[in-house]
Amino acid sequence: MTTPTAPALPWRLGAGYGLLAAPLAFASLPLYVLLPHHYAQVYGAPLAALGLVLLGTRVADALIDPALGRLVDRWLRSGSRQALAAASLAAVLMALAFAALWWPPRAPAALAGTPWLLGWLALTLLLCTLAYSGLSILHLAWAARWGGLPAWRARVGAWREGLALGGVVLASVLPTLAGLALTCAVLAALLLAGLLALRTLPANPLSQALNHAELTAEPPATDAATPSAAAPAVWRNPAFLRLLAVHLCNGVAAATAATLLPFFVADRLQTPTLQPLFLLGYFAAAALALPLWVRVVARLGLAPSWRLGMVLAVLAFAPTPWLTEGDAWAFLAVCLLSGAALGADLALPGALLTGVIHHAGAQRQAEGVYLGWWTCATKLNLALAAGLALPLLAALGYEAGTRSSAGLQALAWAYGGLPVLLKLCAWALLRRSEHHHPTWSALS
Repeated sequence: MTTPTAPALPWRLGAGYGLLAAPLAFASLPLYVLLPHHYAQVYGAPLAALGLVLLGTRVADALIDPALGRLVDRWLRSGSRQALAAASLAAVLMALAFAALWWPPRAPAALAGTPWLLGWLALTLLLCTLAYSGLSILHLAWAARWGGLPAWRARVGAWREGLALGGVVLASVLPTLAGLALTCAVLAALLLAGLLALRTLPANPLSQALNHAELTAEPPATDAATPSAAAPAVWRNPAFLRLLAVHLCNGVAAATAATLLPFFVADRLQTPTLQPLFLLGYFAAAALALPLWVRVVARLGLAPSWRLGMVLAVLAFAPTPWLTEGDAWAFLAVCLLSGAALGADLALPGALLTGVIHHAGAQRQAEGVYLGWWTCATKLNLALAAGLALPLLAALGYEAGTRSSAGLQALAWAYGGLPVLLKLCAWALLRRSEHHHPTWSALS
């Protein structure tokens, strides 16, 4: 008996599916990096109030994701045309709200520090992030319905996450280089292009490649009304709960490193001007590593490949507690290695989740529900990381801008030690879960 091999993923199909991830990235991390500075500098909004608004909208957005997932399932069960129509409305809302964020409809001098300004920010940000979340869950569910062998799923995820990384870089530099008006125009154009590309995709690309009719992306007509009762509830699916625990532990590790990076670069390395270089190297290494991780999956399987990525991240971060002022080039090497490990974090967990959904019999029925909870956990990782790392640093005596050797050493151990500890916990959880779910390590 021969082991089936994953069909090749044509670049047009991969790019056509993944293109929507680029504009969606505009409303993720770059928005939360650029927006507070803009409101503080241009409109004079107080930083403490800005922080509360951003935190509140972020938490509300995360908690609404499971409900959005159920809504996405309803869209998809109605057929691809209805789903694309709903996605088009969400894209229009996202583009309009994104533009409205930057230009409140009153003169800047009249807005400074007023509750009206903060209310406008909260409303437009919430509308933008809700539209973004609905589109993101739909985009993830679109490919999750295809299923496929592990290597195929990894390739699909690599295209999506690679184009998302491109969107992050584009959204980070466009406002500075080209201005906010052009940034909003590029976002609208990319949303339109992404939706048009989805519309041109075959309904069942795996059926065309393998003649497997059961892998069609379109639900049978008899499934359009209600989901199958055979599909277990998300919270009664042990495979999903185990995978979510790994995802949370691993995600908090990455988010902890991201939270502490500016402090480590500015105070420990004394090179704040090099932070853009470190970030560029990190994201570039992740993008370049994605095709390599797809090849590793074809040889090892999804879960073993993801564990290998965790080991690489541990090895990358291990020397950081001993880095100090003047070690910028050594830290760049850390960024490159950890960025390569990030490629595994981006492409492989989603591929594992698709397998969990299909193994549970929930394909073409409940992808949105699973992905709603998945994206909720993803968004809460940053909050958990900040809630863990920053109080711990304060308890150890570190303050931003300190020159105290004890405080700087505490920062170094927190930045290098906490992610390593959490990555090792995630590795152990994933290794244990493989014993319960052998298909996570299978090649077919």
